[in-house]
Amino acid sequence: MTGPRARSGFVTRTFSSLSNRNYRLYFAGQSLSLIGTWMQSITQTWLVYAWTHSGFQVGLLVALQTLPILLLGPVGGTIADRYGKYRILFWTQAFAGAQALVLAGLDLSGLLHIWLLYPMAVALGLINMVDNPTRQTFIVEMVGRDQLANAVTLNSVMVNMARAIGPAVAGVMIASVGSGWCFLANGLSFSFVLASLRAMHPDELAPAPRVARMRGQLREGFRYVGSTPLLRDALIMMALIGCLTYEFQTTLPLMTGGPFHGNSQTYGFLTACMGAGAVVGGLIAAGRPGRGMRRMVGTAAVFGVAVLAAALAPSLLVEEILLLGVGACSVTFLALGNATLQLSSEPSMRGRVMSLWSVAFLGSTPLGGPLVGLVGGDIGARYGLALGGLAALAAAAYGWARLRADTTTPAVDTTTPAVGRTGLSATGGGAAEELART
Repeated sequence: MTGPRARSGFVTRTFSSLSNRNYRLYFAGQSLSLIGTWMQSITQTWLVYAWTHSGFQVGLLVALQTLPILLLGPVGGTIADRYGKYRILFWTQAFAGAQALVLAGLDLSGLLHIWLLYPMAVALGLINMVDNPTRQTFIVEMVGRDQLANAVTLNSVMVNMARAIGPAVAGVMIASVGSGWCFLANGLSFSFVLASLRAMHPDELAPAPRVARMRGQLREGFRYVGSTPLLRDALIMMALIGCLTYEFQTTLPLMTGGPFHGNSQTYGFLTACMGAGAVVGGLIAAGRPGRGMRRMVGTAAVFGVAVLAAALAPSLLVEEILLLGVGACSVTFLALGNATLQLSSEPSMRGRVMSLWSVAFLGSTPLGGPLVGLVGGDIGARYGLALGGLAALAAAAYGWARLRADTTTPAVDTTTPAVGRTGLSATGGGAAEELART
């Protein structure tokens, strides 16, 4: 009897946040749209590789798409804190859909050239600069603090389920009907997101207090993170891993065309294997209540070992199996870091904190993408991938050193506010107000 009960309890915990109607709608709309997003991502990078066979050019495209986040990410977080997130998402998702439809029109009409992909990537980066921190912090407004960690993890599962489907479909479509149809499918997929947002009940949301426009808000966000050890250390770890490890859009095309002599279908399937592993890893993580820096350090270490193993894979089959583990580690690390930061931030600062998370995760790509592409293209694809594994191990070593240096810092969980070295609550008085609302 205990076995079935335990399994039933695990399933209930794993999907608990989906009991919220608004989050169910959001989850459904994003699930369909993200398949199209991954189709576009795979299509762009494969086109550049097929046209140039240059690892640097592939890295440059990815870098340009994330450059606005590096340069203007904190501005996007300030916008998310200052205005209603529900309304912002309508505009950012609509603009992202329009960008995809423009790409589709150019490609299907035969007017798409490689130089046009670069400004289009920058345009999408400007949209994501506002969209990323808004989407990240909108989750807690739908589900509340008690369900935040579970919802964030399921959100990561949703992203990676799309990564398991979208690239595989894109690989087949590129080879059979052409790349333009992948862009078109992505553009049309945003209609599901807009429909899900329209169907929500805004009165059931618990929005954070809007921050009035004042001078120095950006500096205030940097000071807040710098004075909160847990936030600062988590962001430094993410910056190391985001810069060099999460460059799979650069390293996997090189591994496909280099050691494994594959085509667009091979590339799509390798990416899909990572997504499938992330789905399984994310579901396991969603059912586990523990959070905090210690788990982030352990996950980063395992992540680094898995990536190094993938860099040494002797055959395509072994690579596919190892990428399942890489995907599981990647989603677990992202979910741990995201939940830890959101649960440890004051509601009025959450948008700015998560914009710095986006800078560390995505904004570091303009630095890491071309570097990894250069290493992978000039020295060898395996070396580019291995560089990411070493970066994850370096992040784990940094996190472990910080834990050893400050043994008085308790681990963060989903039920109590984090306490920094100063002894002050990292969530502040605003957390009590948010708990009361939810």
